[in-house]
Amino acid sequence: MPLLDPKTWQNRTLSGGEYAVTEPATGERLGAVTLAATEDVAAAARDARAAQPEWAKAPHFVRAAVLRKAGDLFAAHADELRDWIVRESGSIPGKAGFELHVAAQECYEAAALASRPTGQILPSEAPRLSYTRRIPVGVVGVIAPFNAPLILSIRSVAPALALGNAVVLKPDPRTAVCGGLALAAVFAEAGLPEGLLHVLPGGPDAGQALVADPHVPVISFTGSTAAGRAVGEAAGRHLKRAHLELGGNSALIVLEDADIDAVISTAAWGSFFHQGQICMTTGRHLVHASLYEEYIERLAAKADSLTVGDPYREQVHLGPIIDGVQLAKIQGLVESSTAHGAKLAAGGSHEKLFYRPTVLAGVDDSTPAYAQEVFGPVAPVRSFTTVDEAAALASAGPYGLSLGIVTRDTARGLDLAERVPTGIAHINDQTVNDEAVAPFGGIAASGTGARFGGEANLEAFTDVRWTTVRGDVAAYPF
Repeated sequence: MPLLDPKTWQNRTLSGGEYAVTEPATGERLGAVTLAATEDVAAAARDARAAQPEWAKAPHFVRAAVLRKAGDLFAAHADELRDWIVRESGSIPGKAGFELHVAAQECYEAAALASRPTGQILPSEAPRLSYTRRIPVGVVGVIAPFNAPLILSIRSVAPALALGNAVVLKPDPRTAVCGGLALAAVFAEAGLPEGLLHVLPGGPDAGQALVADPHVPVISFTGSTAAGRAVGEAAGRHLKRAHLELGGNSALIVLEDADIDAVISTAAWGSFFHQGQICMTTGRHLVHASLYEEYIERLAAKADSLTVGDPYREQVHLGPIIDGVQLAKIQGLVESSTAHGAKLAAGGSHEKLFYRPTVLAGVDDSTPAYAQEVFGPVAPVRSFTTVDEAAALASAGPYGLSLGIVTRDTARGLDLAERVPTGIAHINDQTVNDEAVAPFGGIAASGTGARFGGEANLEAFTDVRWTTVRGDVAAYPF
């Protein structure tokens, strides 16, 4: 029996109007969802707040069991969910399978959070027991994007639930099923009590209402830097925490001793995986001058060899861009880059939403596709001559999400990584990596620092309460 039935897949009645669930590869209508209006957000937040205290009081092993069961269900329903990720988000099957693997692991890791020690015994000047205890924040608002819809929802939803919170999840409407309704169906089957997870597909108005709602003290947002700034500003006005995982323009530094035969596959994956629609995508290739010409030639050949098409019906390397708006942005940045003097070494063309993997040579600070986050399959390549220059180039710009360094001398690579401000660094790997056990996040315009994984989740989704206990009532001078 399918996990997702279009007739029953929404777990509450919404009033924001119908939205067609569309396959970007073909334009085919896969179903429809009802969007959330602002009044729906308020109602869901109230219901979540009412349901949460009983869940917080549930024994840790009860919460852990639900999370473990949810992880098992992502594996049990993998075929069905993989098809939804492929068709709704334009992912190739391998990327969809990776999302399902990470989703299960996020649930298993979250299950372990439920039994983590919750506080500390403190010394005290008075004759009393003094201790801290972590308590659930109450209701967590999660706003998730389209690009890795399952991962970028579950990595907030799972730990928040495990720690005793309720969740209101607003997925991007373009991936409302695989990034939202699939989670609701999995957790319902896993035995999560009603009222604890509300999935509200919606646009910016629903997101604004979620950030402003007084029943939601914590917001977990993943999306563009521009939208994240607005979320952070609004959350600040309402005196609530906002955990922001935003954009990037991550650099891959290729030192002169790099194995050029090995690095091209790594470099292509970093820029072209999921059509470049990943916050960690390698947006800047910084290559030592001694390797630059060969690197351009071989990366362009690799790009030209990759197949682009319908990932559900064909075996391809790249699927479609999510929609025409994003396609126009990518095309505009590439065209303005060549107008500024960049050389088109590969790609730069598209058929419908299928954009060819693109390599740009001769880029500099004024090249739009080098200076800005493209969020598409575009690899700008720039040369350097010294390690100091490489460090300066990688450090330039507003972002600080991920960094890759390729070298035969790993100690040298680690030393170089210390000189580049970034939230994530990989030696002898590209910039796109994710594991459920690892903290994830960027600095500067890439977000508000590491979250997810172990201690980071405890910090994100609980508050610390100080409690003291005396045997007798305290006496005071008056």
